[in-house]
Amino acid sequence: MNVPAAGGKKRGSLSQGLEALLSGLILEGRLRGGEQLPTESVLMLEHGVSRTVVREAMSRLQAAGMVETRHGIGTFVRGSTLSLGAFIDPATLGIITDSLAIMEFRIGLEVEAAGLAALRRSPDQLAGLRALLDQLGQPAVSVNDRAALDFQFHLSIAQATGNHYIASTLLNLGVVIIPRSRLDCARLFHDEPAHYEQRMQSEHEQIYQAIFNQDAECACAAMRLHLHDSREYLHQARQELLI
Repeated sequence: MNVPAAGGKKRGSLSQGLEALLSGLILEGRLRGGEQLPTESVLMLEHGVSRTVVREAMSRLQAAGMVETRHGIGTFVRGSTLSLGAFIDPATLGIITDSLAIMEFRIGLEVEAAGLAALRRSPDQLAGLRALLDQLGQPAVSVNDRAALDFQFHLSIAQATGNHYIASTLLNLGVVIIPRSRLDCARLFHDEPAHYEQRMQSEHEQIYQAIFNQDAECACAAMRLHLHDSREYLHQARQELLI
């Protein structure tokens, strides 16, 4: 992916474009902590920009705390000792804000849905929920597949209510209702990935057990706790970025 060159663009916009590209690669994990960035000459050739543009972009990344220059060696991505805010761009902040709004909506919808599902679920629907949980518990499942399974679990609960309005609402919203489909939640929430997955699995298990026992009150409480905790973590992450 090249930063657009020339075309009447000012040097400042070119350096900002290159900075945005490189910071995006770091945010996505395609450039990892300790990894060396391409040399000035390589960046100039790949992106069709001048040495001055490259140096300005690097200065911006250094000021943001994302890279460090080792004289006589090169420029390297800094490790994970930086504050979270140094790694978050406005687009990510927007996704967090949107995820918060979705979570508030879900609390209003899915808490009652869990109670209805506990009372109305069929044996086949219960077996389907169990199968989804078992798949979610497999450590080899990819991040994208895990988000999809997470969505299917919540959608299956909605379908078990027997109310097509509840189920169709979640279906129309799609997998974006799951924060980890768009965000690195473990990192945002200052948690180890394995511990984060264990916590998610435990909360899902509590919801399932209440539905299994046909305990509507406990199902509502378990779903409320699950969604409320996610909302609080998202809110805390957003507040940290706004400081």
